[in-house]
Amino acid sequence: MDEQEALRSATARREQVEQARAVTDHADEHAVTLESMLAILRSDRLDDRAARTMAIDVAASALVGLRMVTDQQRSSVLEPVVGAFARLRNDLRPLVRFGDLDVQFVEPPVTGRALPGEVAHAARAIVRNAVLAFVDAGESRRVRIQWDCDGLNLLIGIRDDGKGELTAHDDSLRPIAERVSALDGELAVSSTTGWGSSLEIRLPLDPPADPEPLVGAVSLSAREREVLRLVASGARNRDIAKHLGISDNTVKFHVSNLLRKAGARTRAELAGLALAR
Repeated sequence: MDEQEALRSATARREQVEQARAVTDHADEHAVTLESMLAILRSDRLDDRAARTMAIDVAASALVGLRMVTDQQRSSVLEPVVGAFARLRNDLRPLVRFGDLDVQFVEPPVTGRALPGEVAHAARAIVRNAVLAFVDAGESRRVRIQWDCDGLNLLIGIRDDGKGELTAHDDSLRPIAERVSALDGELAVSSTTGWGSSLEIRLPLDPPADPEPLVGAVSLSAREREVLRLVASGARNRDIAKHLGISDNTVKFHVSNLLRKAGARTRAELAGLALAR
C-alpha cells in the first residue's frame, strides 16, 4: 500500500509540474502581448486612432492564440526550424516595431533539422523570457537573437548591450534555467561590464534514452520491457493494452511473467523494483 501511495504521489507531482509549466507559458505569452500593447499605446509614431487599431489587432491575435490547441499537442508535432523561428518573430513583432528595444534576428539555416514541437515551444518561451527580462531591466537598447542547428541540438544565442552584470544565478533567468534543465539542455551566461551579457543555450533534439528497467538482473523480451515500463509508470492493464495494441489477457500474461522473473509479489513491488534499478 505504501509503494502504491508513493507511485501515486510521484505521478501527482509530475502532473503538478506540467500544470505549473503550462501556467508559466500562458503568463509568459500574456506578458509579451501586454508589453506589445503598451509599446503601441505609448508610441509617438502613431496617432490615437492608429494606436487603438494596432492594439485591437494585437489583442485579437492573442485571443485567437488562446483558443488554439496546437501547443497542447506539441510533443507529437515536428516544426521546421525556419517556421518555428518565424513564429518567434511574429510573437515579438509588435514589441520590436513600437518598443524602444531594437531586436535583431539571425535566421537559422533553411536546411536545419525539424524541431520536435516541445523543443520549438520551449525555445520560443526561452527567448520571450529573455527579452522580457531585458525590457524589465530597462538597461538594454539592442538584443541579438540567433538560432542554429548542428543536427543534434538547437543552439540559441541571445545577447544584449546592457550593463553586463547578468549572471547564471540571476532571478530573472530562473524560468529559462528551469526550461533548459527540463529538456536536458545546457545554459551558459557570460557578461562583460559595460558591454552587455550573452546567453548560450543548447537544447537536444532527441530525448535522452530511458534507462532499461531490470536490465542486467533478469532476461526480458522487448515486449516485456515495454509492459514493465508502463507498469512502473502506474498504468493499468487496460491502459497498457490500449497503448500497445494488445488484449487485456496478453497484458496479464506478461505481467505474470514479470512478477515471476523479478521475484515480486505485487504490481507495486514490481514497479518499485523497476524504478529502483
